[in-house]
Amino acid sequence: MNMMAPQSATPVSPVGLCCYALTVNGEAKEVTSYRDTSLLLVLRNELHLNGPKYGCGLGECGACTVMIDGIAARACVIPAYGVRQRAITTLEGLGQRDALHPVQQAFIEQQAAQCGYCLNGMIMTTAALLRAHPCPSDQHIRSALSGNLCRCGTHQEILCAVKRAVQLCLQQPGTQP
Repeated sequence: MNMMAPQSATPVSPVGLCCYALTVNGEAKEVTSYRDTSLLLVLRNELHLNGPKYGCGLGECGACTVMIDGIAARACVIPAYGVRQRAITTLEGLGQRDALHPVQQAFIEQQAAQCGYCLNGMIMTTAALLRAHPCPSDQHIRSALSGNLCRCGTHQEILCAVKRAVQLCLQQPGTQP
């Protein structure tokens, strides 16, 4: 006796899926997701942008940080549908391979990575910080980065990279962190 449910001949459309546009890295992108799907899942799974990482899923570690309208935000706890009318910037949107963003360049110069898992959050948080405060104090830098976890212990290199990013931004007039 077959106890399995009969297979449907036509695919069933899931209830609650929404089609909408997001502005990601300056480009309009059409996506389909449930209203409560996190921005992180949409960015990684639908748009194949792997800069933001899944760390804790609670907005506590910073690995998933993106900028929304220039402000650092945790993509794992923000519904993508809720940021339809906003400008979203991911690590991939900061610079290009042949023209790195000053923050990206500073992190490379200062070798501010070991495993690299925290880098997305550190770089995106730094870019948002320098956008709002072009010459932050050491305490301001520490405060801004305090919610980003680095398990490898490269905190000193990261702080040096942020200070170097400040210098690079000041050397490049018109650079928008």
